Amino acid sequence: MEPSTRRTAGSRQEEGFGGQPRKVVNGGMAPHLRRSNSSLCKSKRSQFLFGNCDKQGNLSSWIPKNIKKKECMYFVESPKLSDAGKVVCECGYTREQHLEEATRPRAFQGKEWDPKKHVQEMPTDAFGDIVFTGLGQKVGKYVRISQDTPSSVIYHLMTQHWGLDDPNLLISVTGGAKDFNMKPRLKSIFRRGLVKVAQTTGAWIITGGSHTGVMKQVGEAVRDFSLSSSYNEGEVVTIGIATWGTVHNRDSLIHPTGSFPAEYIMDEEGQGHLTCLDRNHSHFILVDDGTHGRYGVEIPLRAKLEKFISEQTKERGGVTIRIPLVCVVLEGGPGTLHTIYNAITNGTPCVIVAGSGRVADVIAQVAGLPISEITVSLIQQKLGMFFQEMFETFTESRIVEWTKKIQDIVRKRQLLTIFREGKDGQQDVDVAILQALLKASRSHDYFGHENWGHQLKLAVAWNRVDIARSEIFTDEWQWKPSELHPMMTAALITNKPEFVRLFLENGVQLKEFVTWDTLFYLYQNLEPSCLFHYKLQKVLAEEPAAPRLQLHHVAQVLRELLGDFTQPLYPRPRSSDRPRLSLPLPNIRLNVQGVSLRSLYKRSPGHAAFTMDPVRDLLIWAIIQNRRELAEIIWAQSQDCITAALACSKILKELSKEEEDTDSLEEMLALADEYEQRAIGVFTECYRKDEERAQKLLVRVSEAWGKATCLQLALEAKDMKFVSHGGVQALLTKVWWGQLCEDNGLWRVVLCMLAFPLLCTGLVSFRERRLQDVRGLPRIRAFFNAPVVVFHLNILSYFAFLCLFAYVLMVDFQPAPSGCECLIYVWLFSLVCEELRQLLYDPDECGLMKMAALYFSDFWNKLDIGAILLFIAGLTCRLVPGLLYPGRIILSLDFIMFCLRLMHIFTISKTLGPKIIIVKRMMKDVFFFLFLLAVWVVSFGVAKQAILIHNESRVEWIFRGVVYHSYLTIFGQIPAYIDGVNFNLDQCSPNGTDPYKPKCPESDMARQEPAFPEWLTVILLCLYLLFTNILLLNLLIAMFNYTFQQVQEHTDQIWKFQRHDLIEEYQGRPPAPPPFILLSHLHLFVRRVVLKIPSRRHRQLKDKLEKNEEAALLSWEMYLKESYLQSQQLQKKQRPEQKVQDISEKVDTMVDLLEMARLKRLGSMEQRLVSLEEQTSTMPAQGWPENVGVTGIASHLEHPAREEAQTQRSIVTVQFIEHSEQGGRRGWWSGRPQDSRAETVDQAEVRHPPLLGPPAELQPCPRCAAGLPWVPPCVLLISPTAPSPEPVLSNESPCCPEQPLSPHAVAEWCPSRLAVPGGEQAARPCPGDRCTRGLPRHLPPRHP
Repeated sequence: MEPSTRRTAGSRQEEGFGGQPRKVVNGGMAPHLRRSNSSLCKSKRSQFLFGNCDKQGNLSSWIPKNIKKKECMYFVESPKLSDAGKVVCECGYTREQHLEEATRPRAFQGKEWDPKKHVQEMPTDAFGDIVFTGLGQKVGKYVRISQDTPSSVIYHLMTQHWGLDDPNLLISVTGGAKDFNMKPRLKSIFRRGLVKVAQTTGAWIITGGSHTGVMKQVGEAVRDFSLSSSYNEGEVVTIGIATWGTVHNRDSLIHPTGSFPAEYIMDEEGQGHLTCLDRNHSHFILVDDGTHGRYGVEIPLRAKLEKFISEQTKERGGVTIRIPLVCVVLEGGPGTLHTIYNAITNGTPCVIVAGSGRVADVIAQVAGLPISEITVSLIQQKLGMFFQEMFETFTESRIVEWTKKIQDIVRKRQLLTIFREGKDGQQDVDVAILQALLKASRSHDYFGHENWGHQLKLAVAWNRVDIARSEIFTDEWQWKPSELHPMMTAALITNKPEFVRLFLENGVQLKEFVTWDTLFYLYQNLEPSCLFHYKLQKVLAEEPAAPRLQLHHVAQVLRELLGDFTQPLYPRPRSSDRPRLSLPLPNIRLNVQGVSLRSLYKRSPGHAAFTMDPVRDLLIWAIIQNRRELAEIIWAQSQDCITAALACSKILKELSKEEEDTDSLEEMLALADEYEQRAIGVFTECYRKDEERAQKLLVRVSEAWGKATCLQLALEAKDMKFVSHGGVQALLTKVWWGQLCEDNGLWRVVLCMLAFPLLCTGLVSFRERRLQDVRGLPRIRAFFNAPVVVFHLNILSYFAFLCLFAYVLMVDFQPAPSGCECLIYVWLFSLVCEELRQLLYDPDECGLMKMAALYFSDFWNKLDIGAILLFIAGLTCRLVPGLLYPGRIILSLDFIMFCLRLMHIFTISKTLGPKIIIVKRMMKDVFFFLFLLAVWVVSFGVAKQAILIHNESRVEWIFRGVVYHSYLTIFGQIPAYIDGVNFNLDQCSPNGTDPYKPKCPESDMARQEPAFPEWLTVILLCLYLLFTNILLLNLLIAMFNYTFQQVQEHTDQIWKFQRHDLIEEYQGRPPAPPPFILLSHLHLFVRRVVLKIPSRRHRQLKDKLEKNEEAALLSWEMYLKESYLQSQQLQKKQRPEQKVQDISEKVDTMVDLLEMARLKRLGSMEQRLVSLEEQTSTMPAQGWPENVGVTGIASHLEHPAREEAQTQRSIVTVQFIEHSEQGGRRGWWSGRPQDSRAETVDQAEVRHPPLLGPPAELQPCPRCAAGLPWVPPCVLLISPTAPSPEPVLSNESPCCPEQPLSPHAVAEWCPSRLAVPGGEQAARPCPGDRCTRGLPRHLPPRHP
């Protein structure tokens, strides 16, 4: 058991505290504030970090140079012995624990030991990583430092070498250093709230670091947090600052070059008067003053460090805040009171946890009282209540000192917050901590708008939107939208979507918020880990003349993501760009490459500072960083929401192709699907309301999105679900039929194609009434311009071409080209002209290179080019007399390629179209399968060839034996000589000289038998067939089956998606089929080359609307988007999972409310009892209430022993009046001994205990029974020096003269008439003149 002196000193271990000064200091050692843990661990494109070995090496070299320890250099023997009975120095260490030079004889050995002279600093020998023995323990950091180490060096160590991010909040937890008991619910609330505020705000928690008292409570809170599955946002930074000389088992931490890691053993049983470190802290700073076993050494350094950190500023998102400091008090002793006093004096807010015990409860009990009521006697009463064990040690002067400190603490109520469980809706300590900081910020340093702005900056930095809603956005201050713009920027950059939503709800308009400067600043502050930032860096690297990021660089990357068919979203800057303005904003300080945040929200009326579409700009900025919640909030504000959703889907899918991190890739694809579903949902709402207007949305040219259409973006993003929507397919069907009605039968169309005069008979119907009524050329032109007619004409033409080509190859291939062959050449020339038209067709003005890349990205175009080039090669050989036959072979192979081109025509078929997709994907499967098959074929073929045949020199026969025969073996064609059964020398060439026979295998020519090991070749053959026929072929079948199932599940979507390409191709194709299409090409050449008329896309697939029409259409779309969002919210509420969650939340709320009501009742009852006690204690001086009466007072004077008699105690018992049934009042006097609840006060001051019942033996006063007024007695103070009195006084009763009173009772009535035989009269005369004349005192005025 440790001595009480040691424990008293130990109680101060938690009581050092540094106040928060008002001067803002810019720390030069502060690290870069944009550091992000997620960016360091997720991105491979961010800057490379040092490896563990490099980190340890840097730490091992930096710490000894900058961090020192303290050692006692001169051994001065102390009169006290150690716990083991050894001789120790005045520093507390034994002789063996000193350095060698410290134990040498010195001239001043007899002098008094002085730590300033006898202790020297040396490089520290204890630092590195610390691991506590046991399972599942995380690695922490520790360092042993001198008590004189500058705070800037310690802060640099924590932020630069330990890798801690600068805190948004500093929480200093102080209190009792000894273990204490808390109510289970209060303990749970404290732990949950403390960790929550640290985790949500990015705070540092600073404690004493030992495994006792309040430090243990904090450690267990962090432990519960780390074990909870509901928190996975990173660890809580818990820094323990302890005294090195009081740490048990500290020898295991010593290593000259650092321990990585050091294993620390917690031995609470053998720690003695020392303490063990708490295993749940993440960092330890062990303060050394060269002594052993002395507590409280760390208190000054901790105070300085906390003060230094609170002077630092943190800059994030363009907003600068000074790191706030708050003190949280739990239990505590005398030193804790001193800590609270210093904190309040220095302007640091304190949160007192009521119910935790001792000092915390004393302050909590008196915090709500006026200063005049906080008296010495009240504090003495509270100390007796909460300091029962050590109450006897409190002297009068100490109690007075405590009273003065508590009065000073309570006087600054704006810095004092009492957390009471269940009071005023408080359920968590985190809310109390943050409210305390906001309340303190209102009291000083800031006024008016600056005050509210400062509070809002703190709330944004802490990411506590609940605090902002309840404490800041109230009726006390009306926010202007422009005042919220800086905080809006900070919320965007720091990814705090709830604050963005809050600002939008409070009047921020994105059209006024987003300017070119704001947008430029946002892109300057992209997350370094995002892929878009990496692509921007690549673009900047390609332009050495542009060292700074500009918005046209952003537009360049966005065009790569959206597609080359879009126009740049941001133009290149001109030389006449407007200058940036700079007007002051309060408390905003940030410069990024010459751009100041001060200028972002002050605009000159002479310049257009706004972007074309602010919602689009913010949505893109959020999407490229994969910020789901932020993008969802911004998308809900957009007008062109369908186009925006499809563009987001396209951007995310393109980024996912280059993303290396698997988790980010999956998140991007999931978010892309989510935005595709949103586009489908809004379009469905529009299509239900008005089909025609909904189809206009699909083909409307969106100026905000680079002159793209919804349909283009959906096709480029391969959003099959959107394209397969019924409304989109209705539009495609409408385009496919052109001016014809969709109900025309296909047989009618074909019949009119073959005999166009039938058009005049009305066999087919047209959509427009004008064409329906008109006969002749307009109807014929409308019919043959329909894509369905153009498609079928080309099919008939292509079949005719293939038939003619086959006829020439098989029947009419002459040395000189015949007429049919010449017709084929003309036909092929028309096909070549059509492919050139498709290659050069550029309605979007993308450029030749882009159009060429787009053209060759299509598989069927590649097949067309290959067939044409092969035909040209065959034609060249065919025209050379000596190469006629090779030319025919090439043309025959080319015929196969032209036949394969037919499959593209069948994509319009709902049955055959998906099957063609299946065939294409299976071809990819076969391609990868051949690599596996080639391994087995070649390995078996080489082994077989080497075993059977010796030195085969013919290359063609080597290929046959190794590859060809091995491949045929898979299909059952087994070599006859491999097992020696069908061995025949006549079927082979012994020397390999016969070019038509293979070389004979190894054989015995004399016996005419094979000489090779037949058993080995048979085994190899069996293994080969086993793996190829059974394993690999079944694998190929399984791959085919998987591909088929995968496509078959989405057959309808795939067919509808492929259908668009064919419709678009024939919608822009000339109506005449080859070879007559040459006339159309000639007409087109005249228009484009001669007349310079540019090409344009058909209005049915891309239409530019008038401004008024477009505005009305977008307003209609936005209205239906709101309807869609409301329906989504309703569906979400109707889901069973959501209903269960809502019910669970309601039940939890009801439980909390019931618990709060119970606690309020208990608290109200306690307060009423306390109030009643206080009222009764003051009744003799202030008069009795109307419904209370006293019929007598008995004083009982105690007679202590003579050697201790310096105090006399008087106890007064007060009784309630009972009202009789007749309405009269009766009362009585009661003299009773002191019970367990009576209070005693020194100096013989009369106090009133709780009310007791009336004694049965006393009679009521006749005067009171007669209804006469009764008056209370005066207060009696008896001199403590008087002997045991026996009062002598007259028998006249002031209440009823007819009834005499006892001497004691009369003495209580009027001390001026008190006579003490042989002694002095009462120390204080009665102030009432009526009493001096023997008259009764008047009652105080009655109140109704």
